[in-house]
Amino acid sequence: MTGGTRAGRARIDTSVTRLLGCDLPIVQAGMSWASSDSRLPLAVSNAGGLGVIAAGPMRLPDLDRSISEVAAGTDRPYAVNLPLYRKGADEVMDLLVARRVPILIASQGGPRRYLPRFRDTGTICLHVVATEEHAAKAMDAGVDGLVVVGAEAGGHPPAGLVSTLVTVRAVARRFPDAPIIASGGFADGSGLAAALSLGAGAAQFGTRFLASAESNLHPAYKEAVLAAGTGDTRTVGRDLGMIRVLANDFADRMAELESTGADLERRRAEFTATSLRTAAVDGDVIGGKVEMGQSAGLVDALLPAARIVELLVEEYAATLTRLPEVRPAEDLPARPERTPLPAS
Repeated sequence: MTGGTRAGRARIDTSVTRLLGCDLPIVQAGMSWASSDSRLPLAVSNAGGLGVIAAGPMRLPDLDRSISEVAAGTDRPYAVNLPLYRKGADEVMDLLVARRVPILIASQGGPRRYLPRFRDTGTICLHVVATEEHAAKAMDAGVDGLVVVGAEAGGHPPAGLVSTLVTVRAVARRFPDAPIIASGGFADGSGLAAALSLGAGAAQFGTRFLASAESNLHPAYKEAVLAAGTGDTRTVGRDLGMIRVLANDFADRMAELESTGADLERRRAEFTATSLRTAAVDGDVIGGKVEMGQSAGLVDALLPAARIVELLVEEYAATLTRLPEVRPAEDLPARPERTPLPAS
């Protein structure tokens, strides 16, 4: 395996970096198509973060090849993200067990389905949750850590649309010793500092890495991320597996059906008539499902993944220097007296 030495690299020590064995509390989200090959995960892991292969849309031979490429290309930890609802999920798990992948990030299903398979492989099992209730069930089942997702996230935000700020803090208060990765709304080093201040041990960055040189997306998709503002996404697909997407023709049609009370089957037909692949592979950013988070409005440059990781660390360090320290009141300059307002 390659990937160089850790000497001279920045390190930020947290519960998550200790659990996973990575240098930095920076997790690249497993994003269908965008990280459904080896390039982006390999670049992030070699930069000190956690690179994640998105197994969702991958055929078994392609997934097997990507795992081999990442394992051969780095001596650092990496993960595979598996949505448990995908067709052939059990066969994917068989492959991951056989390959003894170091870290599994599972979503869209219950952890008791997969935990017994990975107990003897040494695989660290993280589970994606979006509520305190789901976090409690996952912890009770015996997962090693949690990825806690808030409303700002692209892809599948929580149905209740509770913000990351509130959801992560609530889970961290309930499970103060659990390794937690905060997800949703993070795009820079200030966001990383915010995640750690909430009690998380890392932040997950999805939309930021969509706009990376290594993400496996059509150029039109990447340009759409760079052009989007913080208010240019919306959630659609109520009762169908809600997603956060760019506000485009597809999203407008779905929003119209939902606001006018169209029945479930009519909405389902529209929802399934297009796909994420249409946008990610074919470049249809007008009629396709262009999944991205609200943090797209904070992303304004297409950069190599390693540079993104480097910037996140630089911005994090700069953020810490800007935070005011607590000082005794007597050490602070006196406040100027305010002139009373004249009586009316």
